[in-house]
Amino acid sequence: MPTCIAPTCIALIVAGGSGQRFGAERPKQYLDLAGKPVLRRTVEAFLSHPQVTGVRVVIDPIWREAYDAAVAGLGLPDPIAGGASRQESVRNGLEALAADGAPDLVLIHDAARPLIDEATIGAVIAALDDQPGAIAAVPVADTLKRDKDGSIGATVDREGLWRAQTPQGFRFSDILQAHRAAAGLSLTDDAAVAERAGLAVALVPSKEDNFKVTTPDDLTRATRAVMSSLWDIRTGSGFDVHRFTDGDFVTLCGLRVPHSHGLEGHSDADVGLHALTDAILGALAAGDIGSHFPPTDPRWRGADSAKFLRHAADLVAERGGVIAHADVTIICERPKVGPHRAAMAERIAEILGIEVGRVSVKATTTEQLGFTGRREGIAAQAVATVRLPG
Repeated sequence: MPTCIAPTCIALIVAGGSGQRFGAERPKQYLDLAGKPVLRRTVEAFLSHPQVTGVRVVIDPIWREAYDAAVAGLGLPDPIAGGASRQESVRNGLEALAADGAPDLVLIHDAARPLIDEATIGAVIAALDDQPGAIAAVPVADTLKRDKDGSIGATVDREGLWRAQTPQGFRFSDILQAHRAAAGLSLTDDAAVAERAGLAVALVPSKEDNFKVTTPDDLTRATRAVMSSLWDIRTGSGFDVHRFTDGDFVTLCGLRVPHSHGLEGHSDADVGLHALTDAILGALAAGDIGSHFPPTDPRWRGADSAKFLRHAADLVAERGGVIAHADVTIICERPKVGPHRAAMAERIAEILGIEVGRVSVKATTTEQLGFTGRREGIAAQAVATVRLPG
């Protein structure tokens, strides 16, 4: 029996736009969407698809630092420099793929469509068995009106009309030649480039959620869609204590706070981050901080507790979840926590990669009762809320 070899298929993610219509300080593809950059969610959708051989991203090189941060740890090849227009950026991407060893198929997708689903990707790929091109699209459902000086000039028959989305898939050699022939023109999408070259392009039914994030309202809509899919909501709690020892500062919630004593511990003895780490691990039912970072292991002697908290956050991300909220309470008579609360919240948010508005840091005393009241040490308790896919 002959062996069937699956075609190679590269997803070319177009992320070179400036996002001027969005109005943010950085392009929308690098903005946060429920705990991950928009671009990262888009890339992960294609990386996880069993029929996609690899992913390449086209960017504006001036945003290379933001790009590197967005896709850190995904193991992508170096990005491809885009051009002055989307059409030119796609052509640059196709030429780069040709130089690296042309794939059989290419899926061209907008970075700002992060909610693309596995089934639609697969359907576009399947359509290429019979056609040189195929695009994800949605039938027009609304009645269409043609404008005439601010009034309705005519009603447009919506029969047979579709709204084009991405991915737009093609047999690689066909779309490369079509783009080369269309250089210098201003066509609205890759399907138009293919049509101009006489290539047949199939329409593949897609979903409304595969919309393009163009405005702040779109980002809000996308956030709601992501969060609604994370309906397994869990809460974990954590508690930690460290005694005072010789020293002139304590580490609390990632900050070095001057004090008459230090805190005794195998790592940096940050009770706030230790309690929060345990809270997140508890929400995941993933043991406690000691099971992940044993105090008997010399690697963690004097370690920055931010490493422990990042590890817990990474475990949430690996399960496709997000940290919805973190609440830490420091219990001590001294030092005073109040002057540092805002900075502590900002540091925790930075470590977890979430908005600072999702972090609360509080402090209280025990009215001079118990070991904290006698100023023998500091305690902390924490609560974390995590949302996971159902």
